[in-house]
Amino acid sequence: MKSPFVAVLMGSDSDLDTIQATLDTLEKLGVVYEVRIKSAHRTPEATRDYIIDAEARGCAVFIAAAGLAAHLAGAVAAQTIKPVIGVPMDAGPLQGQDALLSTVMMPGGIPVACVAIGKAGAKNAAYLSAQILAVADADLALRLKEERRHNADAIAEKDRLLQQR
Repeated sequence: MKSPFVAVLMGSDSDLDTIQATLDTLEKLGVVYEVRIKSAHRTPEATRDYIIDAEARGCAVFIAAAGLAAHLAGAVAAQTIKPVIGVPMDAGPLQGQDALLSTVMMPGGIPVACVAIGKAGAKNAAYLSAQILAVADADLALRLKEERRHNADAIAEKDRLLQQR
């Protein structure tokens, strides 16, 4: 059986600064991933070929980040039945509002999960993909639970320090 991984796609290399939050989170959780630059508009055939190849090699979840017209997640979803998570980039004159709408307004039957615009969304895309993988990976599920516990403990500690002031 092929090892499942997450494919992280960006519409442009200008998205890398934001998508680094995705990659860092996947690494922290021990999730195997690969990252590629693929454009729904500029390289549609290469994008399709990559999706087919990635699926054949065990890709379990696709994360697609794009700005402006943001058709990448939809283009990926049209080629696969694997879960697709769209990350709208906070770029352009509308600061990602156009990308958000382009990502969420998919026709019935071709779903794309969508996270927040920008870095918060990029981070949550990694967590959501890990949660999807954790359905069949008990070790990953434990790592996710530990991460949440650690985050809760950190907030409780900050609250304790604030109360001591």
